[in-house]
Amino acid sequence: MAERPAGAEIPVATAESPAREAWRMFLRNRSAILGLVLLAAIVLISLFGPPLYGVDPFKIKGAPFTPPGVDPNVPLGTDHVGRDILAGMIGGGRATLAVGASAALMTVAIGLLVGAMAGYYGGLVDEILMRITEFFQVLPSLILAMVLVALFTPSLYMIAIAIGVASWQSTARLARAEFLRLKELEFVKAGRTIGATDKRLIWVVILPNALPPLIVSATLIVGVAILFEAGLSFLGLGDPNIMSWGLMIGSSREYIFDSWWSATFPGAAIFLSVLSVSLIGDGLNDALNPKLRER
Repeated sequence: MAERPAGAEIPVATAESPAREAWRMFLRNRSAILGLVLLAAIVLISLFGPPLYGVDPFKIKGAPFTPPGVDPNVPLGTDHVGRDILAGMIGGGRATLAVGASAALMTVAIGLLVGAMAGYYGGLVDEILMRITEFFQVLPSLILAMVLVALFTPSLYMIAIAIGVASWQSTARLARAEFLRLKELEFVKAGRTIGATDKRLIWVVILPNALPPLIVSATLIVGVAILFEAGLSFLGLGDPNIMSWGLMIGSSREYIFDSWWSATFPGAAIFLSVLSVSLIGDGLNDALNPKLRER
């Protein structure tokens, strides 16, 4: 048997970290990358477009019902009162995306808190919290959100809160299932044996291991929240003083045959936003799911 030369280094196999492996798998998913690029473009346009374009979306810019491409001052045309459609598209994206992200954050926060408590403590706590979850689950989400917004002054914050209150149940059930599974594993029992508090076990030991499916769920909830906001604004329950894509569609619904572009362009923006979020969510699901990574 040949001897190793003096001074030669022994090769050491280095395992790739789970986060880096997940990121590498995400980058290999072309659909997810397409969704990420598309969402990034929409966010950048919504953030930096209004000051660059410099047109108030509520300002009358031209003659009503001007078709796209006729007047260079209004490239996408005007609506029934003469407002610039392009200005509304750029300005409305900021409000729509802000509500979607805020509502998703609130949904995950409520669902995670309820699911973590139910899954970790079990018993009577689990029974009470799951009965509350089932009560909210049988209520029509859109109608519940409409009632909450109608009871208070319509605003972006109220819409985000209403969506969060109406759509946290699936996240709570997912978090509960993960905590029920993880709390029986050896590393959690070891932490309990050495005297770790429930607070530490829940938020420091179990939660990081339960995050992958919750991250995927949160990503998909953003798309649902965007549709919720559009639906509420379409029904006239949005903030009339802040432009959004749903408000553009709702205010133009009676004139759809006279100016198809007034509803088509904001509708296309909503579709592309939800599509991009869905593609990212599918990519994250593939990247963060160990069984799918093995394939």
